[in-house]
Amino acid sequence: MIARQSQLFIPTLREAPADAEAVSHKLLVRGGYIRQVAAGVWTFLPLGWRVHQKVVQIIREEMDAIGGQEMLMPVLTPLELWEQTKRDRIPELFHLQDRAGREYVLPMTHEETVTFHAKEISSYRQLPQLLYHFSIKERDEPRSRGGLLRTREFIMKDAYSFDRDDAGLAEVFEKSEGAYHRMFQRAGLEYSAVQAESGMMGGEESVDFLAPSGSGENTLVTCENGDYAADLEIARSIPRPATFPASHDAPKEVATPGVTTIEALAEQLGIDAAATSKAMPVVKTDGTLVLGLVRGDDRLSESKMLGVLASDYRPATGDEIRAAFGAGGGSLGPVGVDVEVVADEALREGHFVAGANRDGWHLLGVEAGRDYAPRFADIRESREGDRCPVCGGALRFQVAIEVGHIFKFGDRYSTPLGATFLDEDGTERPLIGGSYGVGPARVMAAAVEQHYDENGIVWPPSIAPYDVHVLSLDGGSAEVLARAEGLAGTLGREGLDVLLDDRDERPGEKFADADLVGCPVRLIVGKRTLDDDGVDARTRDGASDERIAGADVLKWVQQH
Repeated sequence: MIARQSQLFIPTLREAPADAEAVSHKLLVRGGYIRQVAAGVWTFLPLGWRVHQKVVQIIREEMDAIGGQEMLMPVLTPLELWEQTKRDRIPELFHLQDRAGREYVLPMTHEETVTFHAKEISSYRQLPQLLYHFSIKERDEPRSRGGLLRTREFIMKDAYSFDRDDAGLAEVFEKSEGAYHRMFQRAGLEYSAVQAESGMMGGEESVDFLAPSGSGENTLVTCENGDYAADLEIARSIPRPATFPASHDAPKEVATPGVTTIEALAEQLGIDAAATSKAMPVVKTDGTLVLGLVRGDDRLSESKMLGVLASDYRPATGDEIRAAFGAGGGSLGPVGVDVEVVADEALREGHFVAGANRDGWHLLGVEAGRDYAPRFADIRESREGDRCPVCGGALRFQVAIEVGHIFKFGDRYSTPLGATFLDEDGTERPLIGGSYGVGPARVMAAAVEQHYDENGIVWPPSIAPYDVHVLSLDGGSAEVLARAEGLAGTLGREGLDVLLDDRDERPGEKFADADLVGCPVRLIVGKRTLDDDGVDARTRDGASDERIAGADVLKWVQQH
């Protein structure tokens, strides 16, 4: 296929948008791939859509190869489906009414809808099933940023499997994970498959596919020895040892007037911040107040706490805190309180300084087990300086883009929606399911974040908008243009997608635009071609740049 650049809508820019921070945001806009319509809402221009659809085709081929069946479910979804699964109050969910007052949502995922259809599965003989679609999703994202990295509207491939039992789910989960590895390898991405949390979708055994990048919403945690990798949200790690002050037979009160932060507390007492505890009171959706407790130098991991509590939660208000503890937020501790205490594993051993539940007072020498009875769990957020939980090696933290996410949700949706089947013994059982998502736009963005130079995008060949970019430097010469057209035609007849720059522009403009567009191979036809029948052949990554004979062009392109 040959596309004439003079006839295409490719509005390149010499400067990046002022608000662009991510490399992918800057270069996809400058290259004429995408344009913003509103905050978090983007149009894929013709070049961008070509790349997006190449990513889609890779995903489709790999899903079909493991038995996936493509379908299409609507964006407009009755609210009642989400009410039945109790996901109707998720803050990011768009709500709307039609003219008759019927309520709908614009979902960011389709577990409810696909389970509604799965209710037509009646017998174990119809299992397993693996259904998928590419659909527009909507998310009321409060902090849209990074171009395609955090958007309010996006296209996702979401697949859903239904099986009779956990063993069947495990089998399709393994096949899907293999398919995801092949997808991202074919798209030219560097990535890691890591342990993760399922988040608002619920479920367990969750795997994230994270692509390291200069910008992103995730953090990839890996061991220097290569034996551990996880998303920061779930990463386990060994914190540095704390240096403790003298111990006490029982908690000892110490006055700390005006001290409300860990930093101020450690400074006033002259102790290691790691020898203090930080109290984080939260309220579950059923109204129960729980005290989360971490080391003073640590942060509470919201996602880990979500998993431990098995419930959404929010920070307790000032009034709730004072009613439960009798003190303000800077003087809270676990001793003598009538609420559940969830303490991080790092607090299991040692004597810590904790709030005394009296304003302006703390307790020295507080020990778990002796002075309070917590439920221990890993609820701290891993951080720089931590060690690997497997081998003790140093952990590395990299910004990353989540390009895919798979997880098992079991009967999380089939039970409330009544999706059951008759097993071979005649017993009615709920369908057991899994969810498998990929964002083609995020794959695009990740590819740009990993493949670019100071002049523009360097697309991996498998997802580039065109295979070859032919530049006609004709300077008004019809003969030179004819040679460029002939070369493009030859390549096109061999099944290559060719972008022919036949515009009446200066060479500098054509070279600059070619760098921004980023096709893998560039062929330059000029007046010198009329003399030696040769062309300048370059790869966009700079690995090859040579003068070759016209007769050898096809072979050279196929080799590069």
